[in-house]
Amino acid sequence: MESRVAVIGIIIENQESVQALNDILHEYSAYIVGRMGIPYREKNISIISVAMDAPQDVISAMSGKIGRIRGISAKTAYSNVVTKSESPLSADGKEKAS
Repeated sequence: MESRVAVIGIIIENQESVQALNDILHEYSAYIVGRMGIPYREKNISIISVAMDAPQDVISAMSGKIGRIRGISAKTAYSNVVTKSESPLSADGKEKAS
């Protein structure tokens, strides 16, 4: 399967939704290259960028789950770099059966 590099930009407007977001990020942690969070206290929001290297369906699945959380917005930007992936995880972030 092919792997792509992408960045997901996340804006948190409802701090009560942070635990749900962290649960999803943990679920897909095998694909996350790095993450940066910025608290923007003046606007009472948080901004997070997540860099990933994963199959496109995995990136889309994670971004979709994040986007369905109330009070959180997410947008994804994909690079044109495509490589071969050998990940043991499926699109939902769970381990594939052997």
